[in-house]
Amino acid sequence: MVTINNLRKVYGRGKEAVVALDDVSLEVPQGEIFGVLGQSGAGKSTLIRCVNLLEQPTSGSVIVDGQEMTTLNDAALRRARQHIGMIFQHFYLLNSRTVAENVAFPLEVIGYKRADREARVQELLSLVGLEEKARVYPAQLSGGQKQRVGIARALAGSPKVLLSDEATSALDPQTTRSILDLLRDLNQRIGLTILLITHEMSVVRQICHRVAILEEGRIVEQGYVNELAALPESRLLQAFFPQVRDIQARPGATIVTLAFSGTVAEQPMVSTLIRRFGLDVNILSANIEEVGDQRIGQLQAELVGEQIDAGLSYLHDLGVHVKLHQEVHL
Repeated sequence: MVTINNLRKVYGRGKEAVVALDDVSLEVPQGEIFGVLGQSGAGKSTLIRCVNLLEQPTSGSVIVDGQEMTTLNDAALRRARQHIGMIFQHFYLLNSRTVAENVAFPLEVIGYKRADREARVQELLSLVGLEEKARVYPAQLSGGQKQRVGIARALAGSPKVLLSDEATSALDPQTTRSILDLLRDLNQRIGLTILLITHEMSVVRQICHRVAILEEGRIVEQGYVNELAALPESRLLQAFFPQVRDIQARPGATIVTLAFSGTVAEQPMVSTLIRRFGLDVNILSANIEEVGDQRIGQLQAELVGEQIDAGLSYLHDLGVHVKLHQEVHL
């Protein structure tokens, strides 16, 4: 649905030039939720605004539903944007309009007839669970309700892709979960493709199929969330599970990081290492999280015994990713 190739965005010229995006490439398959994760200043907002050409890329290509966005004239770009919805951190609702009138606004711009407009607004408010708020004004709504209005408005023109610019970062954790549940429901029910940017790991963990990690304008890692989360050296896993560092192993001990996902998380790994291989296992840290519909986990441990290699081979065959940190042999 969205293909970005070698995207570059530079603000200013000469010595004053600031490179916001540097050779960014990614693909968002139709019907998936794709997250771009990064800290403030990483270039996330610039990237998502380049998708609908609110920012003009310096170079590179942006293809949405088969259309090269950067080559469109003004009229063609306006038509293309009708198929790209966008929601924002600060909602940007019109305070002088009711909820229904806010949702109807893009339909007015497109040119819907009044009867069609009213029917579509009713359908959209039902979709986001705000039927009873149609005649209410934004000032009377909670933050979560305002974002639901923003989502309904973004869906008014039946877009093929929804862009989310930090849409939950101004909300409390419980409201954030409800908005993410709504986005996931829309993705599943109507096949909506969603490209979202966020600095919150919980957003990626809860709803994203794939993720790209952006640092200083460059993508440093991307892939399926559940696959990256099962790799000990991935940045995503280290962000999920901060590791215990600078540990000195005892003589004859080996420090390992074990990463696992799916049904492997249900296996009695530690007890098997102890019983079958006679190893002493000193657990340094351990975590298991739900990522989408799958459990992922990480365990750091110090192993002592004569059958460490055999034990690690067993773990490898089980599907556990093993990273060795330190070995000290007598």
